Amino acid sequence: MILIVYAHPYPDQSRVNQQMLERVSSRPDVAVRSLYDLYPNFDIDVDAEQRAVEQAELVVLQHPMYWYSMPPLLKLWIDKVFTHGWAYGRGATALSGKGLLWAVTTGGNHDHFQIGAHPGFSVLAQPLHATAVYCHMRWLDPVVVHGAYAADAETQHAQIEHYCARLACWKED
Repeated sequence: MILIVYAHPYPDQSRVNQQMLERVSSRPDVAVRSLYDLYPNFDIDVDAEQRAVEQAELVVLQHPMYWYSMPPLLKLWIDKVFTHGWAYGRGATALSGKGLLWAVTTGGNHDHFQIGAHPGFSVLAQPLHATAVYCHMRWLDPVVVHGAYAADAETQHAQIEHYCARLACWKED
């Protein structure tokens, strides 16, 4: 099963994220947990979230880029759900071997993220990559949909199709 942990504070304002979810949520092996719908007061049901993660083979963190990071509720979700003794630490095996895929949308184009001597998303992905490694998960190359505000429809469609294709064959990564 694929679990998409979706974190967008203003989901109605995101045409691209809506399209991404529409394209993949009809798959029988996909479950979506929309954090801002489930927890508008940031009061996360840790047990429910851990049960959802336990059922998944692949965990997808899908969200818009917020100041070169993730929205605050997703950060809180990771802090609360990936607990010591469950996700990491002595005897913790809940996440071991599961895939972790970062699916992020950006307002800027690809060139916007060529920051100084640190090209692309490798620097921005480091905290999530390190989390995956620390929890004994398989880190998969991120899916980045650039230009969510301004890219032409054809470019966005191609990027969304790439996301769908990655989910269809994620075990081969």
